[in-house]
Order: sequence, then structure tokens, then C-alpha cells
Amino acid sequence: MTQQNLSKWLKAIIIGTGIFGLVVFGLLVPSYGASLRSIYPEFSNRYWPWLVFLWLCALPCFASLFFGWKIASNIGADNSFSFENARLFKIISGLAAADSAFFLIGNWALVFMNMSHPGIALIFASLVTFVGIAVSVVCAALSHLVYKSAVMKSESDLTI
Repeated sequence: MTQQNLSKWLKAIIIGTGIFGLVVFGLLVPSYGASLRSIYPEFSNRYWPWLVFLWLCALPCFASLFFGWKIASNIGADNSFSFENARLFKIISGLAAADSAFFLIGNWALVFMNMSHPGIALIFASLVTFVGIAVSVVCAALSHLVYKSAVMKSESDLTI
């Protein structure tokens, strides 16, 4: 597979992920919340806090797609092992870690405000936080490896 093809596939996956995210956060989550609100009207005061919280949690994910697009473009330009890609992976790593922490803290804040069930927060928040931290660690490792490769590439470019 050529760099150009790999870049096209990565961009297609990024577009698909973005569309999926928009459908989930723009349509499914609000409609599911609205249906829960109609079934359990005593919980209707929880709809907007949860919806806004989930939308805020989605923002770093969409920002990561933007940085992923830049990485895919660099790969397509035959610039895979660059300091720029290492920096972009580091940014994505930081976004994933910050979003994971925000999600965990926000879930427990909603529990303490009596807007969530502790069991839901424990299971759901733990799972999402684990996945977010895993993404953060993988991106940090990729950042380190791409940085080391960029150093080797720059040294190799100086060799005659």
C-alpha cells in the first residue's frame, strides 16, 4: 500500500468516525434522553445537564479527528516520520487524557448532585475513562516513536 492510499484510507476512516460521532451525539443521545424523559418524567431535570455534559465530552474527540486529519495529510505527503506528526500525536494524547479526566470527574459530580446513579457512574465512567486513557497512552507511545524516527531520519538526511 502506498503512502497516498494509506492517507486516503485514514481520511475515509476519520470522515466516517466524524459522521458516526455527529449521529450519536447529535441525534441518538438527544432522542434517547428525550425518550427516557418521557418514560420517567421524575428524571426530566437530568436531561439537559447530561446532554450538555456529553456534548462537552465530545468536543476533544472531534478536535482529535482534526489533528488526525493533519497526520493523514502528512502521511500522504510522504512525511510520516516528522516532528510535526510527533507533536500532533502528543496533542491527541493530551486531549484524550484531559477528556478522560473530565468525563470521570463530571460523572461523579453528577452523582453528587443526585443526577446519576452511582452504579452507572462506576461502570460507565470507569469503562470510558479506561478507553480514553488507553488511547492517550497509545498516542503518547506513537508520538515518542515518530519523534525518534524523525530524529533518525534527520540524521540520515545529513549523511552523504
